[in-house]
Amino acid sequence: MDVQFAERLQKLPPYPFTDLRRKINDAQAKGIKVINLGIGDPDFPTPDPIVQELSRAIGDPDDSDRHRYGCDIPVPEFPAAVRNFYKQRYGVVLSDDQVITTMGSKDAIVKMSMAILNPGDIGIASTPGYPTYNIGHVFASATTHYAPLLRENNFHIDLDAIPAHVKRLAKILWLNYPNNPTTATADLDFFKRVVEFGRQHNILIAHDSAYSENTYDGYKAPSILEVDGADEVAVEFFSLSKGFNMTGWRLGFVVGNVSAITALDKVKNNIDNGSLRALQFAGAKALSVVDEIIPPINAVYKRRRDMVVDGLNSNGWSLEKPKATIYIWAPVPDGYNGQSTEFATELLEKSGVVVTPGLLYGQWGEGYFRISLTYPDEVIQEAISRLAEMRL
Repeated sequence: MDVQFAERLQKLPPYPFTDLRRKINDAQAKGIKVINLGIGDPDFPTPDPIVQELSRAIGDPDDSDRHRYGCDIPVPEFPAAVRNFYKQRYGVVLSDDQVITTMGSKDAIVKMSMAILNPGDIGIASTPGYPTYNIGHVFASATTHYAPLLRENNFHIDLDAIPAHVKRLAKILWLNYPNNPTTATADLDFFKRVVEFGRQHNILIAHDSAYSENTYDGYKAPSILEVDGADEVAVEFFSLSKGFNMTGWRLGFVVGNVSAITALDKVKNNIDNGSLRALQFAGAKALSVVDEIIPPINAVYKRRRDMVVDGLNSNGWSLEKPKATIYIWAPVPDGYNGQSTEFATELLEKSGVVVTPGLLYGQWGEGYFRISLTYPDEVIQEAISRLAEMRL
């Protein structure tokens, strides 16, 4: 029999990277030698101290609970490490009930929407942006108001441009700085305005801080919780995936507003059973040695950033070097009328190079494409050479 999909699934747009993977497979089937710069998944291993702690914890004969559900027998060292990290990194003091362990950010983003949104509610999502914000709204039977991120506004949300009825009905506003895909950053003055917006309109501010540790040239990304009183209206999502080369580990946390944390915890208790204890021990280790392991990781990405930007600029682009994230956000070359999908498709078919068309991140991503820096130097160099040939 054919199972009829739930209406919520029919409302989901195709997941962008699923379509991208299909195009890659099609090109490879035609014999094209593909170089993929499309996916942001670190290509070099998780740092040794984290792996060693995982190995120790998972094989510890004195821990008879090492196989147990992570939610039933949690590891207090992990939230303690989170609190210490926020105090040392941001000067933010968190209470025990302001921290919750999550299975990365993606899972937690959807569950937060399920925790606080009702059918007919509105969630505000910045675009171009991470598709999961809208996906969470769909699963909660809510609707999405897209707030455009425009270059003329430094890719910041224009809070004044959000319609009055949206401000009245919205329950949550998603932010992401440093930003994927635009690489934009935000300062505390911007976060102060956002916090005041949330307070004025009774909207939870959900800051996705997935790239806070991937920064360069002396730049340090702030936390929204550094704003006085931010924890009254805001939560911050932190993932160990990108900054610590731990994408497959699925470990992160959410901090901030107690009632939002409590709501998320209730959803999690009914859907998942927490993270393996050994993962939690490894995560605590990662946060405790952040100053040791992050600089070498960022040195690799900085070198690749310079390689890509310098290579593109020598072939007609005029890009500034981003201060953060693991991406390059570049305008589509002249001759394609700003059509990012047309450019990305032709680039794949003629040169075998995969970039992500900006349109996959929403209509305001049109006119741009994204390059990921999570590939070996020699691969990136070859891809830029091929891309330059296309430009010519």
